[in-house]
Amino acid sequence: MHRFVLDDITGTTWAPSDDPKAWVLIAHGGGQHSQAPGVVARAEHFVATLGCAVLALDAPGHGGRAADEAALTEIRRRKAAGEPIGPLIAAMNAERAAQAVPEWRAALDALEITGPVGFWGVSLGTAIGVPLVASEPRITCAVLGLLGPVDGAADIRVPVEFLLQWDDDLVPRADALALFDALGSTEKTLHANPGGHVEVPRFEIESAEHFFRRHL
Repeated sequence: MHRFVLDDITGTTWAPSDDPKAWVLIAHGGGQHSQAPGVVARAEHFVATLGCAVLALDAPGHGGRAADEAALTEIRRRKAAGEPIGPLIAAMNAERAAQAVPEWRAALDALEITGPVGFWGVSLGTAIGVPLVASEPRITCAVLGLLGPVDGAADIRVPVEFLLQWDDDLVPRADALALFDALGSTEKTLHANPGGHVEVPRFEIESAEHFFRRHL
């Protein structure tokens, strides 16, 4: 595990002992960072089982990068008051994605990554992943989910595995299903599991491994 720094972009890379056969990009969820336990677990699993290298970047406002304190304060206020926070989070995600997509491209260029490349990112990771996967030809497959409609979903053409938590307390089920339906991929699979937003079963790591094995 090595720290990746490119100007103001920070993140983490993992690599196998041999030359990597492919790359997997991991975009973390909101409030996390590139060395969060879930990111590390997935990265180490993919390196060990697929022989690939992994790159995870800290999203804007995460992992020591300057956070939007005013927006975070407003989220806390709305939660305490029992007010809906979904629209505010969606707006924040869209703003972060607009900044993050060119950062991911710059990182791919700096590391001279040409492909094949897989993408894994849910929640905030999907807000970033949808426009990135739709516009970046080096990405050949993606695991997405835990989010409602995102602009650009219809432009995605690569195979997608989509995660949905049936009892998601942050993303209405109908919204997540709408995003899945909007994906332009001819090969897309929906994985629906019971539980809340942060209760994705651990066995989905193995499922993502098999998905990447087929497409990388």
